Amino acid sequence: MTQTLFLAVAAGCLSFLPLPAAAQDADQPTQDWAVHGQATFVVQGVGGFASPYRGTNSLAPKQTKETVDATLFLGVRPWAGGEIWANPEIDQGFGLSNTLGVAGFPSAEAYKVGRSNPYFRLQRLFFRQTIGLGGGHENIAPGANQLGGTRDGNRVVITAGKFGVGDVFDTNAYAHDPRSDFLNWAAVDAGTFDYAADAWGYSTGVAVEYYCGAWTLRVGAFNLSKVPNGETLERDFSQFQLDAEIEHRHSIAGHPGAVRVTLFRNHGRFSRYDDALARSAATGDPIDLALTRRPMTRIGVHFNLEQELTGNFGVFARAGIADGAIEPYDFTDIDRTAQIGAMLHGAGWGRKDDRIGLALIANGISAEHRRYLASGGIGVLVGDGKLPDAGAEEIAELFYALHIAPAFEATVDAQHIANPGYNRERGPANVLALRLHAAF
Repeated sequence: MTQTLFLAVAAGCLSFLPLPAAAQDADQPTQDWAVHGQATFVVQGVGGFASPYRGTNSLAPKQTKETVDATLFLGVRPWAGGEIWANPEIDQGFGLSNTLGVAGFPSAEAYKVGRSNPYFRLQRLFFRQTIGLGGGHENIAPGANQLGGTRDGNRVVITAGKFGVGDVFDTNAYAHDPRSDFLNWAAVDAGTFDYAADAWGYSTGVAVEYYCGAWTLRVGAFNLSKVPNGETLERDFSQFQLDAEIEHRHSIAGHPGAVRVTLFRNHGRFSRYDDALARSAATGDPIDLALTRRPMTRIGVHFNLEQELTGNFGVFARAGIADGAIEPYDFTDIDRTAQIGAMLHGAGWGRKDDRIGLALIANGISAEHRRYLASGGIGVLVGDGKLPDAGAEEIAELFYALHIAPAFEATVDAQHIANPGYNRERGPANVLALRLHAAF
């Protein structure tokens, strides 16, 4: 498979022709340092819904929760092509039911750990080196974790340190940032992408990207958390994730688009669901995945598409599958997923910076996963204590982002969640949110 990926990239390089110098824009001034910041507030509530019983990880009806985070993006260029970035952050708040009850959880601004009082975290501290390989120049707009300047169209980019796997892999222009587009976990990333992360969504590791013409090949290695869904990361890659992604960028009738295929391989101490059930049946002890964990590997693959159709309208889609016989490790309880969506900018009604987004998502689990939850097992986010009538989680998310000022916007977000936690006997849950976001 890796050989095939390299051959595809090589073919793209052979077909690449750099733009003539006269057709290129004037060079963007090179930044040597930058300070950016952001603050995001989300208040989210769910109304009443059918809830005949609740388990340890159930979503409770009739509740409202809020989260706040404020981040600085501090960057410096130590030499040509090099960047060092630090992201200190202050967080506070809780997700609905302490971020439990729905595999496609309705707020990616809610971490798996909630606290009543503000607390400090250094979420990212990483180094990036860009090595130019020719192929013409392109401008880089300055922004959070990106110094302005120029770079070669063909290049190698090496990122190492503490950062998010999603900073490099599974990106999408329309559905990837819960601070500005969709909020649902399974909209901002593929639900099956069990990416390495601590409870806040960050890992330590290294990623290498090779850009050549319209193609990019990405590979990476990252530390998993010490225990599934844990707060502390491994430091020695004794439990690790390997990622590979191939991306092709294209233009249809002058409108840009991209297609990506991403593979992950997690290796660590996991449990098979049926092993935990067999042990419980043999001993009479409660079901506990921790008692049957042993070294093994879990893999998954997903597809990611984005396509602009007009200057103000674009569509996106993702679909993925992961090994459903083995417990997910660091993300959420989804073994297969599909999503489709669209985003429209407000130029048609005189609000060019406003946006409307719609995403439709279906999440599923394997037969082994269903048996485990039906027997009272607890997952990363879900577990109602029983699952007598399992069904796919079906989620619709609609938002309107109102651009108020160059550095401030307000978003109203609505989500309809059928079969939360894959349970046809609970729900549907209707979730409303207000998001306020400021950045400089």
